[in-house]
Amino acid sequence: MEMDTYGLSRERGYLSHYEMDEITLPSQFTGVKQAAGNLSGLLTSGRVRHWLNQLGDPILEDWAQEAPEEEVRTAMVHYSFLVQAYVWGEAEAPDYLPANLARPMVAVADRLGQAPLLPYSGYVLDNWARIDKSTPVSLDNIYMVQNFVGGDDENWFVLIHVAIEAEAGVLLDNAAKLVAIAQNGDAAEAERLLVEMDAAWERIYGHFARMGERCDPYIYFNRVRPYIHGWANNPAFPAGGLVYEGVEKFGGKPQVLRGQTGSQSSIVPAMDALFGVGHSADPLKSFLDELHHYRPVKHRKFIEDLAAQSTLREFVEGSASSSLKDAFNACLNQSARFRTRHLEYAASYINKQMGSNSGNDPDVGTGGTPFMKYLKKHRDENAAQLVE
Repeated sequence: MEMDTYGLSRERGYLSHYEMDEITLPSQFTGVKQAAGNLSGLLTSGRVRHWLNQLGDPILEDWAQEAPEEEVRTAMVHYSFLVQAYVWGEAEAPDYLPANLARPMVAVADRLGQAPLLPYSGYVLDNWARIDKSTPVSLDNIYMVQNFVGGDDENWFVLIHVAIEAEAGVLLDNAAKLVAIAQNGDAAEAERLLVEMDAAWERIYGHFARMGERCDPYIYFNRVRPYIHGWANNPAFPAGGLVYEGVEKFGGKPQVLRGQTGSQSSIVPAMDALFGVGHSADPLKSFLDELHHYRPVKHRKFIEDLAAQSTLREFVEGSASSSLKDAFNACLNQSARFRTRHLEYAASYINKQMGSNSGNDPDVGTGGTPFMKYLKKHRDENAAQLVE
């Protein structure tokens, strides 16, 4: 398994191989870029829909099929933020998304094989840049390019995820190597790679632990989270979803789509695939299986290929090396620990907050499913699948 085949790298993991500030969109995007660049101001005006209704439709269907992928992904970031702002930027959710937003949103999403709303890839993976291009990706050298209302809390929430994703490049690169190593039967090299992964997890936790430094739970829940919801399992949509006006293939029917969520990150699913970790049926498993289709196509393929090709668990179970088994279990425990930390943040940033606006339910994740009970279950199942 070669990392570049899947658009991945050891240095950046699932993050885009380019930086958003390096991409120039053609002139037909002038109005869109102006609106996206002033989205905070439009939202603060209290009538963001009035302003976004005035945008022209640049007719992107042909362009989206022919343009470089980097440009299409950048357009996806801008349009997905505008779509979310249109839906959630005023007190009541609308019944429909106007054609001047719906048609271009669907055009770029179709090219990328993703759903036509804000995905984790548009929120995090493609929405960053380094301040100093000569130094590495790090929390003191990156910024969020496209915002909703902006400010420390919104920026920091996204940038913590960017830093984690970059650090996870070691996990992904070693995972790809371990597929071949397990098949070749090299216990010493397998152990070395696993120990290296364990160290990378520690660096990931160092970033994760900093979330509270500049992202306050109350501000997150009331000023950041409302914009990233989708239109599935959401009482704000009595018709069950959002109508994409002017999109023929939808036939005027409301679209039921999941909101952006950290559960769309592909780090833990890749580790589950590598280590052969399974979860019994429950609503969260069904939800996570569904979210797999919201990921970028190449990231889905990486996870699927890992699951199909990895014999690491069988190799470790059949090994006489106790230190190899210890290294395997250490990494498995790190995945369980990551789920535990996710659970802790979900409790403090969502579950303990009071719902204050339409569709912002503290018992339901941004993807649209009750999460607390099942996050605990998945964490416990993860920890129970150690090798002896």
